[in-house]
Amino acid sequence: MALNHLFLDFNAFFASCEQHLRPELRGKPIGVVAVPAETTCCLAASYEAKAHGVKTGTLVREARQMCPGMVFIEARPAEYVRLHEALAEIIERQMHIEAVHSIDELSCRLTGRWRELAAARALAAQIKTALRKEMGPWLRCSIGLAPNLFLAKTASDMQKPDGFVVLDTSDLPQALHKLELRDLCGIGPRLEKRLRLAGIATVAQLTAAGRRQMRAVWGGVQGERYWARLRGADVPDEPTRKTHIGHSHVLPPDLRREPRAIAVLHRLLQKAAMRLRDQEFFARELSLSVDYLGADDWGVAAHFDPTQDTVELAAIMDGLWAHRPTLAPGVRPLRVGVTLSGLEHARDHTDSLFATAPGRRATLMRAVDKLNRLYGNGAIYWATAHEARAAAPMRIAFNRIPSLDLEKETDWKQ
Repeated sequence: MALNHLFLDFNAFFASCEQHLRPELRGKPIGVVAVPAETTCCLAASYEAKAHGVKTGTLVREARQMCPGMVFIEARPAEYVRLHEALAEIIERQMHIEAVHSIDELSCRLTGRWRELAAARALAAQIKTALRKEMGPWLRCSIGLAPNLFLAKTASDMQKPDGFVVLDTSDLPQALHKLELRDLCGIGPRLEKRLRLAGIATVAQLTAAGRRQMRAVWGGVQGERYWARLRGADVPDEPTRKTHIGHSHVLPPDLRREPRAIAVLHRLLQKAAMRLRDQEFFARELSLSVDYLGADDWGVAAHFDPTQDTVELAAIMDGLWAHRPTLAPGVRPLRVGVTLSGLEHARDHTDSLFATAPGRRATLMRAVDKLNRLYGNGAIYWATAHEARAAAPMRIAFNRIPSLDLEKETDWKQ
């Protein structure tokens, strides 16, 4: 079976970006964090820090104990997006990028002679050489080659940093047996538990399982698709549709009070509503969540006629906030989030007969969005977010790269 996919994974990307941009950090253990607080966790750790056991998700205070002298850097998402775009441009000159999966992962479909092992190996080496020549040695990547995208991603994870692994059908399934179940894409804690209950505790047992057994564990046809992918079949992903738009933010210590927390929520909502309009969606559900220090987490949702109007959404959120729990002394909000869901594309939307004010405000919303694009997100904002106008800066989600055109921030320090 021919090689069909090349998968590229940039290693410890955020930390590597900082070492690329700041020579004084090179060779040092560093952790990239969302906010400068001991209670937050590392978004990324350099390989010098990984050598001490620090990894993504390690709390800052724990990382300090594991790696004395570790340097913590506040994340700079805009810089990482710019570097991602520069790296993608270099790769595109070597081979067309079929899909960008996240800010540090992308894939190319191999065609023609590139599907042959020798040519695919040469292409991978060519990509690595071009990246090193144009960007230097700090933005390293691991490359996987395989008959399908699932195995190519698996291969890219098998040797880090700066790795290169080929998984051909002749290598299967033995080449996978040294992996843990959780090393395979798509197997998380809950699925691993179901597999173990079915008597599957190792990858060797997984690859030996029958199609029917895997269908039963997965609870449907996805189990059969997984069975086929483990054997090299190039099963395409099912098309997905956008289901929600949202933002969350871990509050720094100075914002861990309710008046500041609701201001941050309004800041997050205004950003989400701008994205909603940019992508031409209307939302029919708003969910609000708050994680507390010293109390149980809280969440609530409201349903309404589809809208993309910031003022209307803010009024709905304020109504939900009014039902928040009464806090005991010492309890503080730690993390807040707002999600817009039940999305309906503009082409499928019909205005309600009773929608008067939101309809008239549509022109205003477009003007506000245009100015925020021009001068930075937050150049114009609703006053409910005033106390948090510099909070909740751009963040990079696992599977979403923010648009610098849409989400660049106003520099309030200037």
